[in-house]
Amino acid sequence: MNLKPTLRDKKKEATAFALAEAAFELALERGMEGFIVDDVVQKAGYSRRTFANYFSCKEEAVAEYFIGNASTEDENSLLADLPPDATPLDALHSLFKLQFTSEFLHKLRQFVSLAHQYPSLEPYILSVFRRLQIAAREMLEQFTHGRYTDGYSHLLAGAVYGAFVPILDGQLNVLLPGEVQEDNSDAVSFDQYLNTMFAYLRNGF
Repeated sequence: MNLKPTLRDKKKEATAFALAEAAFELALERGMEGFIVDDVVQKAGYSRRTFANYFSCKEEAVAEYFIGNASTEDENSLLADLPPDATPLDALHSLFKLQFTSEFLHKLRQFVSLAHQYPSLEPYILSVFRRLQIAAREMLEQFTHGRYTDGYSHLLAGAVYGAFVPILDGQLNVLLPGEVQEDNSDAVSFDQYLNTMFAYLRNGF
């Protein structure tokens, strides 16, 4: 059961996000080699000691920018709005759309591009997706109330989030929201890909 965050919890989350956002913006502006932790804390308006309370390095701070984009309140609202006959896959589909907004998708692609340029960021790609999958599994377990085995939510979340990775690293020709299809391109829109992916999961391969 998720506990309602306290005022202190919210303040800590806001501090972590401000530091992470500053680190991400500096990474885009200067590249990972063009700034240090002191630049991050100056931009965010905090001390280096505060930074050390949240992150071990600037790479971790950049990655954290992509964590927790769907808050507990959002997930609780999502579950409350699902119809009575909704399946676990329906719940996961709704969460996926909640997490992967147009803005988040474009910034996440920027993060993957940065990681390709700066190998020190690459280990954190897996960390980002792992944290998103954990949030999905926790939501599914809350939604199903123990009606399925422990491995069910792991398998379902792993299948959905695993299918998303090739979009970001360029293995699949999928247009993110706002991108325009070029002539003679076989690209599909993100919504088309998402619907096809969930259709496979619902109907089998």
